[in-house]
Amino acid sequence: MPLMTAGVRKAALVTHVVASVGWLGTVVAYLVLAMIGLTTRDAELAAASYLAADAVTRLAIVPLCIAAVITGLIQSLGTAWGLFRNYWVIAKLALTLLGGALLFLHTSVISEVALAACNATLTSDYRPLRVQMVADGVAAIVLLVVTTGLSVYKPRGLTPYGWRRQRAERGPTLM
Repeated sequence: MPLMTAGVRKAALVTHVVASVGWLGTVVAYLVLAMIGLTTRDAELAAASYLAADAVTRLAIVPLCIAAVITGLIQSLGTAWGLFRNYWVIAKLALTLLGGALLFLHTSVISEVALAACNATLTSDYRPLRVQMVADGVAAIVLLVVTTGLSVYKPRGLTPYGWRRQRAERGPTLM
């Protein structure tokens, strides 16, 4: 039996969708900035792009990632979907946590490149990190599209826990 009323459940779902879509949108903006920084020959434009990418990451992507995780947990724990009943929910949670962990590890790379660009020390030594920023942005978008797809398609497949809960909720069966 769901723990949330219909109104609370819908408000929580809207909050989760806004956080998740916002996360995806800000990653797209980050990717554009990283691509500009990587491809431009203008040092000032590169510095501005990397500074903006750093700001977008710290002020938008990280908070939206945290919000998406928290609201997703609220959704799963407060609705009939449950946290451990369906494999798609577990897969979505695992992918989201993996993406969040990689994001937190990646923020130091973004800051390092932004600092080097501001100090006019963005030499060819930083090229691998700049390429990594673009690759990580693409990977994040793929991950977020996959988690969105899981939410929309909700592939069938109850976990053993889900099967037990489903049987318990239906009550005893007559033979």
